[in-house]
Amino acid sequence: IHIDAHCDTSGLFDMTKFHHGGPFRNAVLDGVLDPSRTIQIGIRGSAEYLWEFTYESGMTVVHAEEVTGLGIPAIIEKARKIVGDGPTYISFDVDSIDPAFAPGTGTPEVGGLTTREVLELLRGLKGLNIVGGDVVEVAPQYDSTTNTAHVGAQVLFEILSLMVFSPAIKKG
Repeated sequence: IHIDAHCDTSGLFDMTKFHHGGPFRNAVLDGVLDPSRTIQIGIRGSAEYLWEFTYESGMTVVHAEEVTGLGIPAIIEKARKIVGDGPTYISFDVDSIDPAFAPGTGTPEVGGLTTREVLELLRGLKGLNIVGGDVVEVAPQYDSTTNTAHVGAQVLFEILSLMVFSPAIKKG
């Protein structure tokens, strides 16, 4: 489950495949990420050519502008259906959140998720087989309010809390 403003599936950048805009492409090409079990939530921006690999590989995308119409419960249901019972990793990029709530990131995109939507979404994933997660692109130097750092810490806490309820943990 990838929550981000960007698909992060672009090709070479500055003549290298290793950059912050391409890890999910690399993971699919390296055979360590199943695109049919991948959902990307909160995607937005006008550079749709960067998303071509996402669609061609079979990933599911929920654009940020679809969130209000679909509603968080429907997105939770869709995510649950896509990942199923298998091991699930949550990758959270803080730029998925609208910069009004979390400006401290290197690649802000207006029109993002609210902190309330993110918390509802994450808490709705309770019981999935969450085996790990990350919070990326928090850049405190771009946020004098410290809101972004607080958001990042809360999201990481939520992901760790979800892992406690993972079937893998319960089985021992």
